[in-house]
Amino acid sequence: MKRTGDSILLILGIIATWQVLYWLAGDVALTSPTTTAAHLWKLLGTARFWEHAAETARAFGLAVLISLLGGVALGVMLGLNRTAGIVSEPILIALYSLPKVTLYPLVLLCFGLGVSAKVAFGAMHGLIPVTIFTMKAIMQIKPVLWRTAHALRLTPRQTAFTIALPAVLPEVISGARLGFSLTLLGVLIGEMFASQRGLGFMIMSAMGLGDNATIMAVALFLSVFAIGANAVLLRLNRVVPG
Repeated sequence: MKRTGDSILLILGIIATWQVLYWLAGDVALTSPTTTAAHLWKLLGTARFWEHAAETARAFGLAVLISLLGGVALGVMLGLNRTAGIVSEPILIALYSLPKVTLYPLVLLCFGLGVSAKVAFGAMHGLIPVTIFTMKAIMQIKPVLWRTAHALRLTPRQTAFTIALPAVLPEVISGARLGFSLTLLGVLIGEMFASQRGLGFMIMSAMGLGDNATIMAVALFLSVFAIGANAVLLRLNRVVPG
């Protein structure tokens, strides 16, 4: 109950801050909460909005699937081999800190325009944090579990799925939360730079026309989606035994 009350207070605080910023900046910079909500409701009733949303959802779904499955698989492989994990950790951290937008021309060169480039760019954002979280969790598993696997003569595949993954599941979900958000960010950036469809393209088009209401409405829609998905993953992280 207390957590629900705190969440409500946080939401009210954000709305109040938004309204104050609107009073200070005016329509030139942003729209008010009520105007934004009304415009979003109007957009939700148009086929054009849902066509762009479906395009973003398709690219994001593929990208997040690659990020999560690929990141967990790579993290398990590196974590099971301690030497490989120690060597690869600084490399992964360096790649994670690299501004990936600088690599987007290379992504376009390799994948061309279209959904494939957005999927690749989104997966680039989410894959590395999921890999790092999974790898670090595997490396921190208690040695007694590895000795048990050796005593039972488990194969590497059996060890990964019966001991490693269950032991690190909370950390994997934490990595998935971060990877989820970054993957969505990557897909939207890809749509902004080189796409003719998607919510990112809608935002860029609205920016070119000076349509602040559409920019704010799409941003609100994406924020609600991201916060809702993150809340589900956070809830899952709390109920999974660790």
